[in-house]
Amino acid sequence: MKHTISELEDIASQVRRDILRMVHAVQSGHPGASLGCADFFTALYFEVLNHNPKFDMDGKNEDLFFLSNGHISPVWYSVLARSGYFNVSELSTFRKLNSRLQGHPTTHEGLPGVRIASGSLGQGLSVAIGAALAKKINGDKSLVFALLGDGELQEGQNWEAFMFAPHNKVDNLIASIDYNGQQIDGPTEKVLSLENLQAKFEAFGWHVITTNGNNMDEIVKGLEYAKSLTGKGKPILNLMSTQMGYGVDFMVGTHKWHGSAPNDEQLANALGQIKETLGDY
Repeated sequence: MKHTISELEDIASQVRRDILRMVHAVQSGHPGASLGCADFFTALYFEVLNHNPKFDMDGKNEDLFFLSNGHISPVWYSVLARSGYFNVSELSTFRKLNSRLQGHPTTHEGLPGVRIASGSLGQGLSVAIGAALAKKINGDKSLVFALLGDGELQEGQNWEAFMFAPHNKVDNLIASIDYNGQQIDGPTEKVLSLENLQAKFEAFGWHVITTNGNNMDEIVKGLEYAKSLTGKGKPILNLMSTQMGYGVDFMVGTHKWHGSAPNDEQLANALGQIKETLGDY
């Protein structure tokens, strides 16, 4: 283990502060699911992923990560910066004109760590499968990771991809679902029920694990376990329960903070609940 669980929790705490400050500064962005996924991203980049901040677009002989639900870019940008891909001070340019840190990740500005433009929901898994197949063709034993939102599973393209991966034994792929039960218009149960996702994925031929994405110890162990399942003929699906807005009491568990920015008073309240550990940018 590169870090203790306590150290990882401290990093995630700073990531949450970054998210809130970035979104507040421009009064634009998506803090809810970003906060909910801070533990996952911290575990992935600081403990699980075999990656190199000296970024190479091809990613040969290193693990790759693809973010499908690109609207949660604040959490990804924070973790990329905090793990050495670019200077932390650049977080202050989030969503500003000519910034490399656009609201949804893009590639035309050459931001290290980002290999595809994302945020047009439903497409990320297809790209991840393509990258995983390319690694197989090239004899590259590294893995491919992807994160999808639960609301975006209402997009049909996902289900073609979910069928394709087991049929073609894409067993170097670990996909995680941010299963928070919320989307922009309300609870997923009311907008379009997802029903029993674990049963669906298992029926499609995936090896499914379930984790608590807001428990650092559990998410680290879950991702490491998922890695141990690779190479056995099936893609792996991490059905990860999280709470939107996790870490801020007035944001937790509601879709209202899916795409809303805190005002000055709300920011002060939120930051008062989250420990500064690595220094604010």
